[in-house]
Parts: sequence; C-alpha cells; structure tokens
Amino acid sequence: MYLRIDRLQIELPAPKEPDPNAAAAVQDLLGGRFGEMSTLMNYTYQSFNFRGHDQLKPYRDLIANIATEELGHIELVSATINLLLTGTTQAKDPVEAPLAPGKDVRSTYHFISTAQTAFVGGSMGGFWHGDYVFNSGNLVLDLLHNFFLECGARLHKIRVYEMTRNPVAREMIGYLLVRGGVHATAYGKAVETLTGVDLTKLLPIPNIPNSKFPEARKYEEAGVHRTLYRFSPEDYRDIARIWRGPAPTGDGELVVVDGPPPGGPVPVLPPLPEEFAPGLEPQEIAELARKLAAS
Repeated sequence: MYLRIDRLQIELPAPKEPDPNAAAAVQDLLGGRFGEMSTLMNYTYQSFNFRGHDQLKPYRDLIANIATEELGHIELVSATINLLLTGTTQAKDPVEAPLAPGKDVRSTYHFISTAQTAFVGGSMGGFWHGDYVFNSGNLVLDLLHNFFLECGARLHKIRVYEMTRNPVAREMIGYLLVRGGVHATAYGKAVETLTGVDLTKLLPIPNIPNSKFPEARKYEEAGVHRTLYRFSPEDYRDIARIWRGPAPTGDGELVVVDGPPPGGPVPVLPPLPEEFAPGLEPQEIAELARKLAAS
C-alpha cells in the first residue's frame, strides 16, 4: 500500500509567463518512452512480480523503494507542465474565442481535452502505454534494463533542457537529472553485487556531468546525488545493503535517508472559466468552502 504526502519533492519557481510550447516538450519527460511514467511502471510491476524476495530482499527493496520515489516524479513533472500552461488564455465570452491561443501551439490537446493541464502522453500527443514496461522475471536482466532506462531518461531530460530556457522547466529537470543519476548508480551497484561487473564506470551517459547544469549543480553540492531516500515508515531498510560505500563521484559516502526530501508546496491552479474548469462560479466555490469549514 502507499502513503501520500501533499508536497512536491522540490519547490518549483513561480512562472513569469505562460510557455505552452515548453509544456509540450516537457510532456515527453512524463509520458514518453523514457518518461517518468515508464520508470514508475517498470519498477512498480517488477516489485509486484518479484520472485523469491524472502531470499533476495535487498533487491526487491531497492526496486520497490525507487518505484515509490517515481510516484513523486510524475507528480513533479505534471506540476511543471501545469505551471508552464498557466496564463495562456484569458476568460472571455465564448463568441470571443478565448481558447484561440491554443490553436497555434504545438499541443492543442492541452486545450481541448485536459483544460490546460498534463496528460499521460508524450510530446507529440501519443499516449503512454504498457508496452513500455519490461518485466522479464530475470533479476539481472531487469536490473540491466532499469540501468538502461535511467540512462535513456537522462538523455531525453538533457535534450529537453537544451530546448528551453524556461526556469520552471529547468528547475525540475535539474533535480531529476540528479535523482536519475542516483537510480542509475543504484541499479549499477545492484548488478555488480550479482555479477561482479561495475556498470557505474559507464556513467554518466551521455558523457556530460550534472555539474554542467546550474540547476543540477546545487543539488549535488547539497549531497542529493549521494542520497537514497527511503520512502516508507518502516520498510525497505535493506536498500542500505546495496546503497553503501564511497560514491562513484569520489566526493563522499553513499547514504540512506529515512523519509522523503523536505520538498515544496503543490502549486494551486486557478479556475479557468473559459475551459469550464472546475465549472463552478466563484460565489459557489466560496459557499462550498464556507460549508466545509463549518462541518
């Protein structure tokens, strides 16, 4: 089962202006082949279907714990998309075509189907689907796949970073570059304990350090690249049997932190009357809030 905390894993900056085309690009980091939906669902189903975890508990703990962190990553990318879309249109009478800005952007789907919010799909509007999940049942093969998936995800994050200067998008990408590096390292170390092959010597893929990106550098300076958060009150403690020793970056020891990062607030999305979302008049919302507060 899951617990949920009503915070993002980091605080996102407030957007200065709408950037719907950046939102379309960022969609790939959510629902593309190497997006956060793929990392989440690959690791989730591998943890659900893990065989022999009574004897191989550290490996299932690792996969399940990282899967839980990925739930927060899809939330973070979705919040980024939502912020990038905020303010694109203005409330007007329908005959004034208030959604007209939506016809000239890369993703009209945002304006037609989701009221200018994220959807479970990629940058070209194709939906994420279960064919992206690899769960062979062979532990070494699944761990190798996860290592590959994290490296592919890193490449796509860097390419989207290079497509936009938007500070909201870059803040999210910087953080996820660091966390993805943690996960790639963790899967590499897991493979090494099983086979003796040190995959971490291949990192980073592509061959550019996170320190080249200011939004990632600050997290590395805070030691986030050496930290594996344990996303459970009591369980998954055996991740420390894999996540230990000197960091491959050579700047300290790997550490397990009990609990999630401190995080930041979930942005409040304003009503969009022109999209009929949430479809209530301001006075109705105020009256509902009053009744709920009194109950």
